[in-house]
Amino acid sequence: MSPEWLLHDGRPLATATVLSHPEQLERLRAGCPEAAPTAVLAGDPCYDRVLDALPHRDRFRRALGVGPGQRLVLLNSTWAPRSLFGDDDVLPRLLPRLTAELPADEYRVAAVLHPNIWYGHGPGQLRAWLDRARRAGLTLVDPLGGWRQALVAADCVLGDHGSVTYYAAAIGRPVLLGAFPAGDLDPHSPVAELGRTAPRLRPEDDLRAQIDRAVETHDPLRYAALAERTTSAPGRSAELLRRTFYRIMDLPEPAGVPALLEPLPLPAHEPAERTAPVRVLTRLRPSAPPEVTLARYADAPYEPEDPWAEEAHTAVAEDTRDAGLLTLADVIVRTAPEDDPRLGPPAAWTAEVLTRHPHCGVAAYLTAPGRCTLRTRAGDLLRLTAAPGPDGRPGLCDPAAYASAVYAWTGGGGKALGPGDTELVVVTGRARHRVGVERLAAGADAGAR
Repeated sequence: MSPEWLLHDGRPLATATVLSHPEQLERLRAGCPEAAPTAVLAGDPCYDRVLDALPHRDRFRRALGVGPGQRLVLLNSTWAPRSLFGDDDVLPRLLPRLTAELPADEYRVAAVLHPNIWYGHGPGQLRAWLDRARRAGLTLVDPLGGWRQALVAADCVLGDHGSVTYYAAAIGRPVLLGAFPAGDLDPHSPVAELGRTAPRLRPEDDLRAQIDRAVETHDPLRYAALAERTTSAPGRSAELLRRTFYRIMDLPEPAGVPALLEPLPLPAHEPAERTAPVRVLTRLRPSAPPEVTLARYADAPYEPEDPWAEEAHTAVAEDTRDAGLLTLADVIVRTAPEDDPRLGPPAAWTAEVLTRHPHCGVAAYLTAPGRCTLRTRAGDLLRLTAAPGPDGRPGLCDPAAYASAVYAWTGGGGKALGPGDTELVVVTGRARHRVGVERLAAGADAGAR
């Protein structure tokens, strides 16, 4: 709204300066009156697309592999020096602690970073900086194509003074501000008002407790006033913008053809990928069917603790960067299609892994969401399949959690299953997952014992 952005040689740069709300026009008149005659109130097409997509929230959550009872935590940063990503003291400490303090099956962590961060530093540098967090399960969302869907899917947004954080508040999502340079903002702007309204994240305190508190105590109407200031013409931006474009071109608008925005596309399925070592806490209840409660922590810098836990073990992806970890792994997992000729079939791969790593108790070949084939040290070759929920859809729990549950159930893989062992219940936080257990022909188990 200042002259250096809007004027050249004292004249407006733009033929039309598109604003979404009258309060912006007031600030434009105050900050750069020379540009005020070019102002056009035409709504907000980005916000309109988000509003139209809200009914599809569950689909966007499933696309990110977020299952029932799981919370999606979305980190967002704009590109200013005092943004969340620009603050050298916050983000480097925040990312490893999120994976250490948030159980992997109860929380999903993704990040939306402003395109200028990607192109200012370069995609390779950015991925290198975030490599450890990505190996622990962080997903980097496409900064142009997928951020709106992730925003709709989120349960809590950790952000700053960027527009994505503001949109999160406007659609009623809980927000925690990890950085907020109030002095850099117009104090009369809606974004500055967000800074006065939203709670602050305290990086030195328990992150899980703060996120849970933000979600569980959130009032959806907390940011209603901010939502009203997002646009004065909700749902009408396509109509108003097309009218403006044709006026500038001095052409008549198409008659009888509605102005429509492209709906947000359904993103590709992108569950969390973890190649960092995972520490797994378990408790076995020998009921019928057996029930295993577990919590998995990826790349934890210290031994995690939960008062209910009875045992602990380590699960490692076969394609981990540190291959030396495989010699210490209790459970080794691999994600691949069942018919992958380089690795499969699962019976052959599991036998090969147990032969190569004599200290490993369970080898699990993860073939699809909620589905895996595994072999225990006792020689059982099992196919585990998540039972469908009430809506008929299979569970979205990471099947690596099922493999760890079997490790706990079989006493480290050394106890053979009985003929009646056909079902297992896996408990992760608030969610209970019923898992079918099918015994397969041993086939390739000659060297696995």
